[in-house]
Amino acid sequence: MTEIDQMMAELGRNAKDAAASLAHASAAARTHALEAAADAVWARRAEIMAANEKDLAFGRDKGLSAAMMDRLTLDEARIAGICDGLRAVAAQADAVGQVIEEWDRPSGLHIRRVRTPLGVVGVIYESRPNVTADAGALCLKSGNAVILRGGSESFHSSGAIHAGLVEGLRAAGLPEHAIQLVPTRDRAAVQEMLTMVDTIDVIVPRGGKGLVGLVQREARVPVFAHLEGIVHIYVDKAADPDKARRVVINAKTRRTGICGAAECLLVHREAQALGQEIVDDLKAAGVEVHAQGLDGSVPATEADWGMEYLDMKIAAKVVDNIDDAITHIRRYGSSHTDAILTEDDAAAAHFFSRLDSAILMRNASTQFADGGEFGMGAEIGIATGKMHARGPVGAMQLTSFKYLVEGDGTVRG
Repeated sequence: MTEIDQMMAELGRNAKDAAASLAHASAAARTHALEAAADAVWARRAEIMAANEKDLAFGRDKGLSAAMMDRLTLDEARIAGICDGLRAVAAQADAVGQVIEEWDRPSGLHIRRVRTPLGVVGVIYESRPNVTADAGALCLKSGNAVILRGGSESFHSSGAIHAGLVEGLRAAGLPEHAIQLVPTRDRAAVQEMLTMVDTIDVIVPRGGKGLVGLVQREARVPVFAHLEGIVHIYVDKAADPDKARRVVINAKTRRTGICGAAECLLVHREAQALGQEIVDDLKAAGVEVHAQGLDGSVPATEADWGMEYLDMKIAAKVVDNIDDAITHIRRYGSSHTDAILTEDDAAAAHFFSRLDSAILMRNASTQFADGGEFGMGAEIGIATGKMHARGPVGAMQLTSFKYLVEGDGTVRG
């Protein structure tokens, strides 16, 4: 057994032991741990920003894109946001032990379906160090132990944030191994996590196509994942021009490096003049528009459809009608988030019923595709599969359930 194998096996054993303790820990203790962690992270903000400077230097040396560097950067405002997220998760209603459903049977049995933690969650993520806090908080809130494997770019930042989370666990008297961070950049640790079926119950990859594709191909542990955020916005013929212009600019330019950023604009032929105004707005904001049927920056090619730019670029296309837009999204989309801009209720209902993306929106920026914005406090990722969890994965989605069955000397005839 290699040194990495031994290290990961120990993390797994520790996590499993911690999960057993967390399963019966009180909701008050978990809440206290998260509130104390928020205080600790804020108190350590200078240390966290100093660690982040090391990561930014590493990122510059690696030649990371501006969007990736933005995802990596922590300043005081973003650290305050991390602390707010920890407190928001702490304030949520507790899911563990919640009775989902209960009923009586003619046999005399009383049956309850009750929420229970998944056990041990493994989270593999890339450059965003805030995921360390988000994932740790959501797993703890839902009674799960977690093994965090951050990206090499965020190694120092994640370590400094993790120290604050451990301080919170300690303050609440919860096992410190409830939130563990893999202490190496060695990629062999990722490969090992994917096969730890005896100690990890589910893997959540959060990052780019390369990482998520690797996890989905090679994991023996069940996976909650989305491969890409190929997000479409369809401007219907009944779109309100002011709303449409405002929403599209925000959806593309607010933060280009997140998975909810718009990547393709579809415009109804009868709204082509409005579509051109939107394209002109995007170009004026510095966006490179790869267009078909509109005067963009460059002509669109087949390669632009289904492209996740994560940059100041967007594909744009005129379609004949709403069904052509739906057909395009079904062919090139990733079942993440898609939006319609329209004042026509029937058109919106048609769009919502014909598409099966994890998140569908009307007259709202796709940048809202985020667990925090959904009221979950934070998210561990956006799942685009159809099993168990879909859309933003918050604390509630990190639970399963068990049946509690009670009788009174009841026997089966």
